[in-house]
Amino acid sequence: MKLQRILVAVAATALLVSGCSGRESGGSENIEGGGEGATAQSASGDFGDLQDVCQSGDAQGGTAQGVTADEIDIGVFSDMGFTKNAEFEEAAKVFTSWCNDAGGINGRKVVATTRDAKLMEVRQRMVEACRDDFALVGGGAALDALGVKDRLTCMLPSFPAQAVQERSAGADLEVSASPAKIPGYDNYNGFRTWVVNEAYPDSKGAVGMINGDSAVTKAIAGVTAETLEAAGATLVYNELYPAMGVSDWTPYAQAIKSKGVKGLIFMGEFGQLAKLEEVLTNMDYKLDWIDANNNAYNASFIELLGKSADFQNNLVDLSGVAPLESDEPAVAELEALYEKYAPNAQITLPAMRAMSSWLLFAKSAASCGDELTRACLYKAATAETAWTGGGLHAANDLANPIPPQPCFNVEQATSDGWQAADFNPDNGLYRCDIPARKLVADFGTPMTLADVGMSMGDFE
Repeated sequence: MKLQRILVAVAATALLVSGCSGRESGGSENIEGGGEGATAQSASGDFGDLQDVCQSGDAQGGTAQGVTADEIDIGVFSDMGFTKNAEFEEAAKVFTSWCNDAGGINGRKVVATTRDAKLMEVRQRMVEACRDDFALVGGGAALDALGVKDRLTCMLPSFPAQAVQERSAGADLEVSASPAKIPGYDNYNGFRTWVVNEAYPDSKGAVGMINGDSAVTKAIAGVTAETLEAAGATLVYNELYPAMGVSDWTPYAQAIKSKGVKGLIFMGEFGQLAKLEEVLTNMDYKLDWIDANNNAYNASFIELLGKSADFQNNLVDLSGVAPLESDEPAVAELEALYEKYAPNAQITLPAMRAMSSWLLFAKSAASCGDELTRACLYKAATAETAWTGGGLHAANDLANPIPPQPCFNVEQATSDGWQAADFNPDNGLYRCDIPARKLVADFGTPMTLADVGMSMGDFE
């Protein structure tokens, strides 16, 4: 049963698990950055609306752990040994290859090492990162709270693609480049409010929720239930499913129908949702909407849905990240980089978040010049007041992350692929007029330097 709870913590955490498969690896693996035949003279260091992110130079000397005159050593956390999902390693390969072809950071080559936690080995990988890395960039682990104490003790800054657990998300020395989970707030409030009060008001009195049986996902469900209640919605169905998945979703589908559920929130692995929808569709039971959660935002989910892609109404909130279907120039540039450096990789939502983290790291590190220290890096990153990752997402105020930016954008699944839903955007691709909601219940607080007997005065 303990293993089951762990499995569902990964499968049902909406921001961590995607459906694409990847390469399996051991605990740590170097990612060699550098293109095939490209040179600093032929590669541009610009990305989107960011200029000279990476550049040649003649930086001198070692200024911090993991920094020499020639290279900068970065750790990339992942659970790929468990999930078989290489999205963070692939994002690191794309970024470092491109950046090094453009000259690196002031001439220093960026070398990324995968820190594969394999779900349960977060502390072991963090100890290695504390020993070798200058910073952590563009990764994530489902049980990330297990490594925060060690990270803060060794004063290791982190630029995660995503943070999951309450003790990790928003912890000290952590900078989330893209719109992220902020403890004490539900940044899905805009989407939840829109879906029950504007888009499908008839569903307001009959919302259902189903998620995996684990402490992690129960906490997420608690946040969601509080927000739904605040929006005036009634939760008529709230069910857990076994962590190992369900072989027959018929009893769940029948319960959803018998309760008259009109809007369903699903928290878990999208393959399981596709199976549930198959049963619902075969029963000819159509919901007004299904929140598939944004780990379903990929082509694989569309394929698995089959006829349910058009019969049911699957929605995902991208939380202010530009859709791959958009004509945003930064998205086109990212696709071109993947085509060049990782042509067999799939660009996922977490991968886009990872790229924003890498770009923030590079811009901040470059601004430090020869004197690249962790303190300089962190100070530069947290001075950004409207960070968009070059245009990959809505502006994020890193200097004042609380309250979180409220922007959201909704994609809708069809048999022809994903398309923008009619959510009344008011700021380009996004809608930003419904504030993130401050939570009433206590769902936990992030760890601080004071918790490990340290302070910013110790940060160098």
